[in-house]
Amino acid sequence: MSRLMNMLTRGVVALAKSTGKLQTLQMRLTHGEVKDGMEHLEPYGFTSCPHEGAEGLAGFMGGDRSHGVVIVVADRRYRLQALAAGEVAIYTDEGDKIHLKRGRIIDIQTDTLNITAATAVNFNTPTITQTGEIVSQGDQVAGGVSQIDHPHTGVRQGSDQSGPPVPAGGA
Repeated sequence: MSRLMNMLTRGVVALAKSTGKLQTLQMRLTHGEVKDGMEHLEPYGFTSCPHEGAEGLAGFMGGDRSHGVVIVVADRRYRLQALAAGEVAIYTDEGDKIHLKRGRIIDIQTDTLNITAATAVNFNTPTITQTGEIVSQGDQVAGGVSQIDHPHTGVRQGSDQSGPPVPAGGA
């Protein structure tokens, strides 16, 4: 019976080392037990480095406390709350989040979003709405026509953007 009771226990993360192929944790387990180098088994494709004080569930095969693994780590201090049934979210302690919401809506919240794509970034949508300024370091091409030195009617010229549109054919 004792071995059965020793198979699962709760604990608190004391230290995390995320540099190896499997992350290892130092856990403060119930009854004052401290275990170093416990492997943290994470779901394929997902990883995180928990803060000290996060809570975990540790498992010990056959109740043998000599080699355990951390099955799951949660941190109630930062967990997003009030998600609707079926919703999914990824989040950090700083407030960043990716929230897959009902109605097939995905909300991303952060200060800076960087996308690096070796070949292309493609949008297949009827509408793109944006606020703020668009800054481009490269050429703009619309319908196969370069927008560099390509005059448009109704476009203001120069640094004074407050005046009326320039008519076709000149300033």
